[in-house]
Amino acid sequence: MVNLALKYRPKTLDELIGQPHLLGKNTVLRKLIGSDALPHTFFYGPPGCGKTTIARVIASILERPFYEMNATTLKIEDLRKIFKEYTNALQKPLIFIDEVHRLSKNQQEVLLPFMENNAALIIGASTENPYYSLTAAMRSRSHLFALESISEKEMTAYLETILSRENITVEEKAKEYLVFSSGGDVRAMLNLLESASAITQTITLEILKQIRPHAMQAGSSESESHYELTSAMIKSIRGSDIDASIYYLARLVDGGEPAEFIARRLTILASEDIGNANPPALNLASSTLNIVKHIGYPEARISLSQLVIYLASSPKSNSAYMAINSALKAIKEGEIHPIPSHIKTHAKNYRYPHDFNGWVKQSYLSTSMHFYDTKQIGFEKQLFQWHEKITKSSQITK
Repeated sequence: MVNLALKYRPKTLDELIGQPHLLGKNTVLRKLIGSDALPHTFFYGPPGCGKTTIARVIASILERPFYEMNATTLKIEDLRKIFKEYTNALQKPLIFIDEVHRLSKNQQEVLLPFMENNAALIIGASTENPYYSLTAAMRSRSHLFALESISEKEMTAYLETILSRENITVEEKAKEYLVFSSGGDVRAMLNLLESASAITQTITLEILKQIRPHAMQAGSSESESHYELTSAMIKSIRGSDIDASIYYLARLVDGGEPAEFIARRLTILASEDIGNANPPALNLASSTLNIVKHIGYPEARISLSQLVIYLASSPKSNSAYMAINSALKAIKEGEIHPIPSHIKTHAKNYRYPHDFNGWVKQSYLSTSMHFYDTKQIGFEKQLFQWHEKITKSSQITK
């Protein structure tokens, strides 16, 4: 079978899948491309969301020679040769650089004068936000655009089109897995479909799982069952039912839910449902998230199990969650008050608490407001007692 990813790579803006915020009919990016006014541009987003394809389509629309490079292997001499070749040309080339966040400072400095003189249109791509890896000079000469994962709905519609054109038979459960396990990566979905098609005429879920046992990207699932299982696990942990929590974790792992996605949800829970009742819960959740990024399945299941048991066993408090929600609600409802003059920068009448044994009575709000109510559960009770001791009263005088 031919390479499906190459065969069905979009050739026009209208054929591109997803990214309506960038490529919709009246979007800024589309207008810049249409008027040939696109400056040097850097796209960043998850794998398979169309970064390289968009660059190719732009080159085609603008009728520019297209050069594709990778920052990890890019040679400065090769760049200089391209720039020299088009020194007196009317139509300048489009140079596409993948993994642009890996550009060295030296490589960026070589690019700068050519970007300044528009000797070529530079388009870069990265799976990471390249803002902090690009120098200020590079950023000032370019725009950054964020791309999103292709949605399940868009992936499914695209899959159905290809199955019809290629006359491929796929069972319904297998279709769902093709979409879900690819995590918004169209290329990965087509590669899995291509491999399965080479094995059997009717593609089943069993065949797909033998090729790809686990989903690829964190948070890729949009199917109701996976959302429901995740919700059930969270609610079981919140309810301190260890066995139920482990059961739903096992269901998620067995169903191919990415370890990173599960760890991310548990990290949110550690703050939302446990918070200061047991502060180390957030540290363990953060460590687990970092660990599963590097080890993956099958070992990641052990770290996730350890975390789930710890979270389910922890005292619960949502006071931090409620406090920030209450404050944000007040702000959205117009509660915008001036900062008291004595705590503004360089205020001369600010009372420095360290000069008063750690605490001194003074107002920090121009209007009395109240957002936080302690549950006095677990370590949160200790925090309450500390605060009481520091301030010598049940509330700080506003």
